[in-house]
Amino acid sequence: MKIITEQHIIKTTGNCDIVDITENVRYNLLTHKLKHGNANVFVVGSTASISTIEYEPGLKKDLPEILEKFIPSNKRYHHDDTWGDHNGHSHLRSTLFGCSQTVPFVNGELLLGTWQQIILIDFDERPRTRKVIVQLIGE
Repeated sequence: MKIITEQHIIKTTGNCDIVDITENVRYNLLTHKLKHGNANVFVVGSTASISTIEYEPGLKKDLPEILEKFIPSNKRYHHDDTWGDHNGHSHLRSTLFGCSQTVPFVNGELLLGTWQQIILIDFDERPRTRKVIVQLIGE
């Protein structure tokens, strides 16, 4: 059993920017030639998330629109009062989605659905440089 940890630096535009990182994870898997195991994908930070989606233009619009209804960015949050910033909504959205996903792999292939991609979502109100950790556990 091997445990391999890789890091990716990804620039985002913030404001619910959705970035397809599937190929980053596939590259790590291909590079290390693991056949069977799990890929854990984790974003460092409390205003971003890792999830899966069909990465297509309609859903890239739908997801921010629905989040704006459930956790609006123009509302004042207690977090904003605590730190004097305006990203309370970003923290709440990140908590809702979580900061990691685990995807199994078999025969060196991620077991994703045909239209399923791994995504980084940056909820913060400004562009950021995000650190994404991919940890491969397998053989």
